[in-house]
Amino acid sequence: MSVASKKKIADEEELPDYSLNDVLLRGRVSAKAIEKELPSGDKVVEFRLIVTRLESNGVDTLDIAAWSSKIRRQALALKDDEWVEISGAIHRRFWKSPTGVASRWQVEAVGISKI
Repeated sequence: MSVASKKKIADEEELPDYSLNDVLLRGRVSAKAIEKELPSGDKVVEFRLIVTRLESNGVDTLDIAAWSSKIRRQALALKDDEWVEISGAIHRRFWKSPTGVASRWQVEAVGISKI
């Protein structure tokens, strides 16, 4: 699905925005997912996905976050080394750490399917 939104600039001319943040990953779960409660009271389940780099014989380990209650339950049911497909979007999370503002990139899962 491709939808262009309009972005206004200083002279009120509207320009199309063709941005898309849509991720599809397939890989192995590196370890059991962990549920965290944030200071805000929100809950998130986090786990890592191991994705093979076919071109360079290496791997990437990607941080996955599950925020909705349905996706959190699905993530908590995953087993170590299980093959899954994750659909979602990449987001950068910010928080206060003892040394100042910290951040990291995560894939926010909106779908989890066992392969």
